Formats: sequence, structure tokens, C-alpha cells
Amino acid sequence: MSKAMSKTISQISSNTSVTSGKLIQGLIRALILALACWVLSTPLTTVTGSTAAAIGCLLACLWADRQQRTGTLLQLRAPALFLMLALALVLISTMTSLLVQSAVLANLLGAIVLYQSGQSLFWFTLAAAVAIALRHTARRHSWGALPELLFVACAFVITLAAHQRGMIDRPYFIGDFALIRGLDPTTILMAIGVAAVLALAILLMMENQHRRLPYHASILGVLCFSLLFYVQFFGLPTPQLTNDLGLTGTEGSGSSANNDSPFRDGENNASDREAPVAIVLFRDDYEPAGGAYYFRESAYSEFNGTLLWTAENPDLDQDLVDRFPSSPIDVSNEVPAQQLRRRVTTTIGLLAPHRSPFGLDAPVRFEPAPNPNSLRFRQTFTVESMVPEFEFPDLVGRKAGSSTWTLQQWAEYLEMPDDPRYGEFARQLTATLRPEFADDPYAKAMAIKAWLDENGIYSLKNEHAYAADPAASFLFGDLTGYCVHFAYSATYLYRSLGIPARVGVGYSVPAANRAGGSALLIQAVNGHAWPEIYLEDLGWVIVDPAPRQTLVDMSVDPQDSLQQLLGDMLRDDAAFQAFLQDQAGAPAINWALTLRVLAALAFALLLLAYAIKIYRGSCITWADERELYRLAYRAALDTLAAHGMVRRTGESREAFARRISQPLPAFQTLSDWHLASAPGYAFDPSLLMAGGTASASSAAPGLNRQQWLQQVAALRKQLHSRQRWWQNVLATAHPLPWLQSR
Repeated sequence: MSKAMSKTISQISSNTSVTSGKLIQGLIRALILALACWVLSTPLTTVTGSTAAAIGCLLACLWADRQQRTGTLLQLRAPALFLMLALALVLISTMTSLLVQSAVLANLLGAIVLYQSGQSLFWFTLAAAVAIALRHTARRHSWGALPELLFVACAFVITLAAHQRGMIDRPYFIGDFALIRGLDPTTILMAIGVAAVLALAILLMMENQHRRLPYHASILGVLCFSLLFYVQFFGLPTPQLTNDLGLTGTEGSGSSANNDSPFRDGENNASDREAPVAIVLFRDDYEPAGGAYYFRESAYSEFNGTLLWTAENPDLDQDLVDRFPSSPIDVSNEVPAQQLRRRVTTTIGLLAPHRSPFGLDAPVRFEPAPNPNSLRFRQTFTVESMVPEFEFPDLVGRKAGSSTWTLQQWAEYLEMPDDPRYGEFARQLTATLRPEFADDPYAKAMAIKAWLDENGIYSLKNEHAYAADPAASFLFGDLTGYCVHFAYSATYLYRSLGIPARVGVGYSVPAANRAGGSALLIQAVNGHAWPEIYLEDLGWVIVDPAPRQTLVDMSVDPQDSLQQLLGDMLRDDAAFQAFLQDQAGAPAINWALTLRVLAALAFALLLLAYAIKIYRGSCITWADERELYRLAYRAALDTLAAHGMVRRTGESREAFARRISQPLPAFQTLSDWHLASAPGYAFDPSLLMAGGTASASSAAPGLNRQQWLQQVAALRKQLHSRQRWWQNVLATAHPLPWLQSR
């Protein structure tokens, strides 16, 4: 009677362990699905509504798991269940609509309370219905786990998709939360990404009935932490922007490496136009007279037989720099008309890789600048520029070009396609100038600009890109194009009149974007090309057409918070002091940061080792009984290894058991049970030592969980009684016995 009762109690204990294991798995799954519902609903409703969605999903999952064994609702066929859920959603949606529209309840409870209640009720019901549908599908079909995985994956992907292409402040509900607190939104986004990876991995392993969940979860945790360490050392991944006008791309490669025509860039830049590419910090106050800041990065000035391209002649465009400064770079010793210019210093932080540095109008000096946040800024540098403060009387009456130029320089700045229509059309446009301006280069350029302003149509979609001469196709065709078409056409018209001209390439940012601050955000939409003419004793002067007719809205939403955040990052004084120390010869490696990272990594690995140790020692309390022979024997080997007792190379399991059987008889019995239960193992009970082990081993296939647990506990008790106290302490603290056991 007592044996039967003992067996019954053992079975109940085993069933309880398995049931509690399933409950834990069900709770983990419910929490993951609730997290996905919260993430998915957050941008669509209020905080109260998203919280209600998470709670509704959590409760529905737990209820559905219980109904799987005891209820009847989930026994319905899918069409009937889904119809019931759809009707419930329609009913709750109608009730919510009536609730919100009720003037009596609004006066009684208040409009805000009523609206929040309606949101909570609707999202609670919607999330619960989705959870019940997912759990029903997972229970009824072999492929049912796939919808749950897709739901969780899509929730995170849809939420974070707005962050792609360098949209630092998106999604807005995350960006706004971070920006108003002066935080970098990427920190929050990375945490959400790590949570998504762990959630999907745990869901996948549970649905595949893996019993090594803690082990795998620990590995994934270390991998996620490794991602954080990687970012600390190598920076954040930067999305590849469209190669607008050859501005972005590999640093230092030079624009000439790009063999694509600049006329094709308008075909693929619309989707990336809001991506931030740089932040400019003004050290001196400056407001451009023309209403826009022009940052020149490169120029197209040398005609290659087809179109204007980056000059390979070193005598051309000597005011441009094609490499980032590792030490100060003086661009030009003599800048024309310094009395009509003012010195403006700016610090520029690049958020995306660029081919060359850029600066305001006429840069005279580039210097390396401290990078206060190497994770955010790809490159930082300071530019001193001599910005123009020209007025109309300063521009008229000047000769074109420079008297110091060689004949070759003159020829290069005037070369253009062999198409007589340019000259004829330019002379036609300037024929109506008043006599006093008839021969004035600036007046002629302004007349051409005025005509393009009035008659040109701005559009990113056009048919000119693949023409032999896209500028001619535009100018003598439908006059529909974007900045490159206007810039090239104007430059050719200027050159046809004997006015040296080139196409400047960089960014043009409206002055109003500064919003009274000292920082200016540059976005991809600000990428621009414009024509420039050279006037004696003044230098290069921008004469940029601005078409009044446009077929595309190129405006973007204000980014004041992001602009302020990035400006504050770039303005960091502590980084400047560190930069000065580095310039003075301080070591380039931040040893303090390196040691902290290594210590954190070592701590994470230690936690992983202990997690694996605890898992291997405790999984016998809840694992499948068919695996107990293996798991209990493995736990015993780990315990022995912690005390320095390991199986020698080439030693069989039987020989190892015989060697330590005298001080630890419990291991002999445990080993016999394991060998008798192992499938396919050629075990002969007659070879066992005397003492009743053969009978014990022959009974091994019928052993229950309680017997295995008792035998492992007996082994541990024998070990502790035969070891000194400090040896037991070291064995308990040993993090890696599972690496030695075999």
C-alpha cells in the first residue's frame, strides 16, 4: 500500500512540475504578445489605449491557454470563432462611438475621461480578439506558430520602419519622447530592437519545444550586449542615402569616382529627402542676404566632351578641398574683396559619410574638430569662411574672369558643348538690357536667371536624363527639370557669352530653418546644384535660378527639436577639452572606456556561465521524464567536476563509476541507472560491481522523477560530507564545471 501511495505521489509531483513548466511558457508567450500589441498600438492611440491593448492581449492569452484544456470556446471551428470575434469587435466599436458622442456622459465624466475610456475599451477588445485568434490557430494547426511569429515581427518592424534612411527622430512617438528630454532616440530604438530579437527567438524556441530555453536565451542576451559594445567602439550603422549629386558616399573617394550622370539623381531622391545628413554649429552670427545658406562641397567645371564634370586639372577650382582635415588646411592665401566679406566660423558634424568636406561660400581654412559623440557623428571639422556681403553696386561694372588666369584656365572655364543654340539664345535673352548694362557680365547673368525663373518648371520627373546633352534637351525642350538642369543650362548660357562659369554642388538651406538658434540641420532635401560666375576682384558669385513654377513639394516638416539636440551634442565642451589633450599628445586609446567595456563583457560572460550552470542543475525538476536519465547523469557530472572529479580521456562511463564508487556510492547507482536507460547503449548488468546495483539498473527504465532527484541529492550530500568547507565553497562558486564534465 505504501509503495503504491509513494508511486502516486511521485506521479503527481512529476505532473505538477510539467504543468508548472507549461504555465511558465504560456506566461512568457503572453507577455511577448502583449509587448507586441503595446508596440503596435502606441503610435495609433493614447497611452491609456496602448496600455489597455497590452493588458487585453495578456489576459486573453492566459485565458486561451486555460481554455485549451478545460474550456469549450476554443473547440469551435475557426470560421465560427472568427465570426464571433468580428461581431464582438463591431459591437464594441459601435458602443465606443456612441459613448464618445454622448453629450450627457461628457458633461458628467468630462470629455477627456470619456475619450480615454472609449480608447481603452476598444483597444482592449481588439487586442484580446487578436490574441484569441492567434492562440486558436496555433493550437489547431501544425503551422499555427507562424502567425504569432509574424505578428510579433511585424509589430516591431512596422514601428521601427520610420527610422530607416537616417530618420533619427522617427517614429515620432519615440523621437518626441527622447528629444524633449535631450536624449538620443537611437538609444531607445536599440533597446526595442534587442527586445524584439529576444522575443522572437524565445517564441520560436518555445514553439519548437526546445528544453534548453534558458541556455539559448542567455546566449542571445550576450549577443545583444555584444551589439551594444560594438556600437560603442565602431559607431551606429548609417543608412546608405541616395547618391544625390555625388555628395554622400565613401569619404575621400572624390566625386570623380562616380561615373553616373548627375542628371539621373532626381529619379531616386524623393523618398530620402527628410534624412538628416549634417548639423552646422555657427560660432559667429550670420544671416545671408539671399535668404539661404550655400555650402559648397564640389564643383563641375571641366568639360569632358559630354558634360561638365569634376576638374582633374589642378589649376582649376583651387578653392575646393577633396580630403577631410587631419591637420589644418589653408585653402587660399588670397581671397578677393576681403573688405566686402566677413569671416564666419562654423563647426560641422556629418551624420552620413560624405566624399569631401564642405563650407560656406568661400572657405579659407579647414581644421579637425573634437567629435563629442563618435556614435552619432561620422566626421567633425571646423571651417573658416569669408562670406560675401555684396550689394548690387559692388557686382555691376566688374569684368568677367581674372587677369591672373592663364590662357588654359580661361579656356577651361569657357568650354562647353558645340551647340550654337546656346549662344544664340543667350544673346537673345540679353538683347533687351539697357545700354549701360549691355556689356556687364553680372547684368547678363541676372537676365538669364530671370528668364529661367519665369519660364522654368521644377520637377523631379523628366525625360532629359538619357539625352546626349540633357541640358539642351531641357532648355530647348519642355523646360521641366530640377536643380541640375537649371544649373547646367545657366552655366552653358553664361559661358556662351564669355563669362567664366561653373556648377557648384553642395547644400542650400533656407535661413529660416535656423529658427533663431546657433545650429542648422542639413537634410538630404537640401542637396543642390547652382551656377556660379567669376567676377574680377570678387571671385565666384552665385547666380542661382529659382523657378516660380513647381510640380513637386520639396518642403519638409520643421525639425527644431532634432536640430537643437544635435547642436547640443556638437557643442559639448567636455569633448573639446578631451580633443585638446589628444592634440597635445595624449594617448589615442581611451583606456578607461576600454577597461569598462571589457569589465562589463566579462561580467556578462560570468552571468552567462552561472545561468548555464543553474539551468543544467535544475532542469531535471521540470523536463520530460524520457530525458531524465540523461539530464540527471549530466547534473551529477557537473557536480563532480565542480569538486575536481572528472572522467579521464579514454575512460569509459563504467570505469569512471567504479573509480569513484568507494567514496561516492550514490554515483555508482546513478551511473547504473543511466547506462540501463540509455537507448542503444550496450550495457551488461553482470559486469557491474556487487551490492545490488544490477537489480537497481534493471529497474531503471521504470524510475520516476522523484527517484532521480533523490539520487542526485544523495550524491551531493555525500560530496559535501567528504569535502572540507572551503572546498565546498569553491565548488559552489565554480562557474564553469559544465565545460569540464563529459
